[in-house]
Amino acid sequence: MEKDKNSYVVIMAGGIGSRFWPLSKKSYPKQFHDILGVGKSLLRLTYERYLSVIEPENIFVITNASYTVLVNEQLPELPIANIIDEPASMNTAPCVAYASFKIYAQNPLAKLVFAPSDHLITDENDFVKNIKNALKVVENNALLLTLGIKPNRPDTGYGYIQHVDKPIKANKSVFMVKTFTEKPSLELAQTFLESGDFMWNSGIFIWKAKDIIDEFESHQHDMYEIFKKGMKKYNTSQEAAFINKYYPLCKSISIDYAIMEKTKIASIIPVNFGWSDLGTWKSLYMLRDKDENGNLLHGKHIKVYRTNNSLIMQENSDDKLVVVEGLQNMLVVDTHDILFISHIEKEQEVREITSDIKEKYKGRYT
Repeated sequence: MEKDKNSYVVIMAGGIGSRFWPLSKKSYPKQFHDILGVGKSLLRLTYERYLSVIEPENIFVITNASYTVLVNEQLPELPIANIIDEPASMNTAPCVAYASFKIYAQNPLAKLVFAPSDHLITDENDFVKNIKNALKVVENNALLLTLGIKPNRPDTGYGYIQHVDKPIKANKSVFMVKTFTEKPSLELAQTFLESGDFMWNSGIFIWKAKDIIDEFESHQHDMYEIFKKGMKKYNTSQEAAFINKYYPLCKSISIDYAIMEKTKIASIIPVNFGWSDLGTWKSLYMLRDKDENGNLLHGKHIKVYRTNNSLIMQENSDDKLVVVEGLQNMLVVDTHDILFISHIEKEQEVREITSDIKEKYKGRYT
């Protein structure tokens, strides 16, 4: 069946993935790694996931300019013009605004899927079904749509969405959002979990380019004015110079705080296609297969003795042997320049550790 030429996906691949340090570093973030051990990076898996929904020429990747070469290496069939360079890391709101204005200038009828580059989807058939449904919904309705995941723990790293009881008339799978709370306190997250009325925001958004641009005009007017100035420059030889000058002037803020918490047209489709944002080492450990002792071993030359319930990862090495003895519930990550050992339950503190390392070693190891 022919794909809709007005449907686009923008894969957001500019993050650093600091909670996956030391494997994920500024020079080579986690989306470019094969952390699932399947022979493909997370970025590659994300790209291939959308090929059955979106025309290849309508797939874009927006990333920091320093990662353009990496994107091109991992997605050689992607036209270089479809790699959107960010001159600075400014969080997701400027990223969404830039890509939305650029594609709108090319096609005012564009429907957009914004997708993180580093998520895991286990039921891809159901995923594709939900994306197609979402694109159909936003075509005929002015909605900012996200996909909602039923929470199984009080995680403070996600946005929590409470929706109304009855679906919209146009589609029984879609509900208007009642409240959108980004990254609540642990106490509030626990309350949300116990109530059973809240879902996690998957970070996958679907909307018409026109509708998200209108919401930027209403809720982030300064940012809207910045990108509106470039309307005649997008998709021309003048675009890069314009973006290099004006993009760094944007407020660094997430799309969740900038728009989703403020808009009156937020909506949600509850889904169950096996989703994880792979945000931490513990999330990776929970998802991947373990040996008979509960160990996740990722690497060519790893030997463990009297070790249980641990994650041992060795960065690509042809001859280095990693030997672990007598560990329980531990994380061991061995890269070419760093050996990191931590209790696996303390993985939420990795970001604090990397911040300290970055300061002490002037960014050398981060």
